[in-house]
This record gives sequence, C-alpha cells and structure tokens, in this order.
Amino acid sequence: MRSEKDFADAFSLRSIISLLTLVVFIGILIWLSFNVNIPEPEVLREMIQSYGWAGWLVFIGITALVAITPIPVTIPALVAGSLYGVIAGSLFSFTGILIGSWIGYWLARLTGQELTFKLLGRHGPTVKKYLGNAGFLAMCTARLMPGLPYWPVNYGAGALGVSQYAFLSATFIASIPGQISLVALGAFAVNQSLFNGIILVTAWMTVLLSTWISYRYWRNTRKESK
Repeated sequence: MRSEKDFADAFSLRSIISLLTLVVFIGILIWLSFNVNIPEPEVLREMIQSYGWAGWLVFIGITALVAITPIPVTIPALVAGSLYGVIAGSLFSFTGILIGSWIGYWLARLTGQELTFKLLGRHGPTVKKYLGNAGFLAMCTARLMPGLPYWPVNYGAGALGVSQYAFLSATFIASIPGQISLVALGAFAVNQSLFNGIILVTAWMTVLLSTWISYRYWRNTRKESK
C-alpha cells in the first residue's frame, strides 16, 4: 500500500509540471512528424533566400527545430553548403544543431527518464547502452555512431542525467566533422572546386577515423568495468 508521502510526491508541483511538459512535448513531436516535412533541397533554398539578409537566421531556426524532432538533419546541412559555402554553411548548420540539441536535452531532463525512454521507442536500448554513466568520450561515441540520429541522443543524455558540461562539450566537438562533411557535400554539388573537394574528403575521413577511435575507447572501457 502506498504511503501518504508517495501519494503526495506523485501529485507534487514538480510531478505535475513534468507530466504537463511531457504531454505538450509529445503533442509537438507528433504534430511535427506528421505535418512538418522538410522540403526538397531546392525548395528549401528558395524559401531561405526569400528572406534576404535574414535568411541565415531563418536557416539556423529551421535546423534547431529539426534537431529537436525525429526529422533527419541531412537536408538542412546540404542546403547550407549549397547556399553559403563550406565555411559559413558549416557555422550556421552547426549553430542550429547545437541549439536544438541543447533544447532537447533540457526537455528530457524536465520529463524524466521513464517517460522519455517510452518516447524513444526502439532507440531506447541503444541509447542506454552508450549513455549509461556516460562521460565525455561516451557522449562522443554516441554522437559519432552511424545510424543513431541526433534526437534520441539528445533526449537520452538528458533523461540519463549526463552532465551538461559533458553533453555540450561532446556535442560541440563530435558534431563538427559530421556537419562539415554534409555541408561540404552540398557545397561540392554546386561548385566542384579543389577547395571544396579537399574539405569534403578530409571531413569524411575525419568522421570515419574519429568514430573508430571513440568506439574502440568505449569498448575497452566497458570491458575493464566488467
């Protein structure tokens, strides 16, 4: 039988706020997933260009929104490269990803572990595998792991209590190669210059190398802890 304290905790202000946050959060995700589709790259390019000088702010906002949802971040990154080139495009794309990831992290901290992992669905076990008691390098590994989208990592890190410092620093560092590789691909598609080609090849080689290094470190750490 539940005690009066347990009953009071269940209906505390924090519990009510967490529940309401989750309801609103799930509603937003469902609405976005079914009603907001990222346009084709050319359509997205035209839409951003229509805002003139403020287009880069619109682009960062779109990228941050995409990073919060299950929508892949690939298309905005490719558009950034085709619109702004490798350097500016990488900066804008990376800024949007960082903002969106941070928002997702705090949304999960508000809703709590149990409810967040129900939302993550099939990604839940993978996120727990990599982010349980995670530090900086484990966060880097999760960020660099092929096939693991941004959004479950963001929410999983917040729900599992990964420190904000480890989350932000790992997101900052580990997201750079992937974002540059996608932006460079978009830039190379519209301008096959030697510079864009070198950046493209270098970025993809860095992604593969950093993924391999971080994964080996994580695997060795897990073995030692057993």
